[in-house]
Amino acid sequence: MLTIHQRPFLPEDRSEAGHWEGDLIIGKDQRSAIGTLVERKTRLVRLLHLPQRDGDSLHDALKHRMGDLPAHLLQSITWDQGTEMARHLTIAKSLGAPVYFCDSHSPWQRGSNENTNGLLRDYFPKGTDLSTHSPNHLLAVENELNHRPRLVLNNCAPADLFAPLLASQGQSMLRR
Repeated sequence: MLTIHQRPFLPEDRSEAGHWEGDLIIGKDQRSAIGTLVERKTRLVRLLHLPQRDGDSLHDALKHRMGDLPAHLLQSITWDQGTEMARHLTIAKSLGAPVYFCDSHSPWQRGSNENTNGLLRDYFPKGTDLSTHSPNHLLAVENELNHRPRLVLNNCAPADLFAPLLASQGQSMLRR
């Protein structure tokens, strides 16, 4: 297991794109979940539809949702120490990016993701069954958040900052 202290940059360093923070928002009675990923530099959000709250479902969702990114935009993922990351070595191999783990009880080490999860609670309130939300609904919420200007980004929208990064280096969007 790689810790956040082994990551080659400090938590406050957002100078390089392609580093993601991830977590789950948990539904009613801890029986449902939605995976959340936030790109640290642009604050772009990607949501993961999880039919079950387990390591296999998370691995499959990460491969499906992040597999379209070029290598320069998927350099690392930082996650908390939840049991859903039991397959972190397989995830790292599948995505070609290391997975780092935060210290226990240290949500500020994934500050962008924690803030985004707060925004997502407007769409997915605590105490509700998150399994009722389809992948298409998650994409609609993701799209709305990614096109919302953010003060921290000088009133730019994450999608407007991320799009040129996809086009940079003239690479195909497909990793594999």
